[in-house]
Amino acid sequence: MTLYRRLLAAAIVLAFAVIALGAYVRLSDAGLGCPDWPGCYGHWLGVPDEAHEQAAASRAFPDRPVETPKAWKEMIHRYFAGSLGLLVLGLCLLSWRGEARRQQSPRLPTLLLGIVMLQAALGMWTVTLLLKPVIVTLHLLGGMTTLALLVALALRESTPVASGTASPGVPRLAGLALLAVFVQIALGGWVSSNYAALACTDFPMCQGQWQPPMDFSHGFTVFRELGQTADGELLPFSALTAIHWTHRVGALAVVGLVGMLALALWRNGGARWRNWSLLLAGALTLQISLGVGNVLLSLPLPLAVAHNLGAALLLTFTLAVNLRLHRQRRENVMIFPVDRASGGEFRRPAVPRGNPSAP
Repeated sequence: MTLYRRLLAAAIVLAFAVIALGAYVRLSDAGLGCPDWPGCYGHWLGVPDEAHEQAAASRAFPDRPVETPKAWKEMIHRYFAGSLGLLVLGLCLLSWRGEARRQQSPRLPTLLLGIVMLQAALGMWTVTLLLKPVIVTLHLLGGMTTLALLVALALRESTPVASGTASPGVPRLAGLALLAVFVQIALGGWVSSNYAALACTDFPMCQGQWQPPMDFSHGFTVFRELGQTADGELLPFSALTAIHWTHRVGALAVVGLVGMLALALWRNGGARWRNWSLLLAGALTLQISLGVGNVLLSLPLPLAVAHNLGAALLLTFTLAVNLRLHRQRRENVMIFPVDRASGGEFRRPAVPRGNPSAP
């Protein structure tokens, strides 16, 4: 395995860890464990543990209590995120070397580096803007995008393509499923950043009703402070209900589209496509089970963190299917050009008889 592939594999593992740690920090209410950035109470390494360090931190930040356990959670997340950034920088530099550039374009690793730099800025704004919901949600989406680009790079390095040709409608369905998963992740981030996960504590109904009182206008006002309306008033509970309820509706769309994609791959693909069908179905079932469990068990922290990882896993599998379908279709077009006389079907080019080197 080359250095590039080793770094890529390590970056993917670290990206999952950063997503899990980010969810843990957010869900354990430690997002403001450090009032400054990139250090913590002025410490670049560690947090104020000793009594004199905590006294100095209290003098420097008199309006913020020093909470060492929360500070450690935040800093560990930052250390992991910083390590991931260094790995991505290494991948980008390696992709611009002469030999690597001749094999693959460096544009995707360069884009990935830009996304990671934006992620760092969003991490800073999360602290300085006091957990503004739109910033926290964008930070989550940036982490998922980072993971998606790393997966795309890994699949670009792989050589085999799944056997069997999927029917023409499957790539379109796969694209819709990927879009639904990404939108659902955004809705999940909006639920989490607004602390609306427990607005509905029963399932499948919400507050004992199929359509409880909901305030979509205030709930989906993007530019506002945490827990407030755009006018600075207290955010009504009906707004939190609207956010949670919309996330549930999004889950139904994901179940429908990803479920249909898994079924289509099982019916219309070869053996390897059936493996991807099982992976999609398994990830979807796991994610729905985690979501329902979070509601019925009142959001236990391990289950809530697992729900974030489940979203990352479902995104990874759905993206992988899309990329492999695209690659297979492209290679089929290259190998089997369209025969317009046969109604546009793909046909293998005719090979002259007696040609021993013919494929």
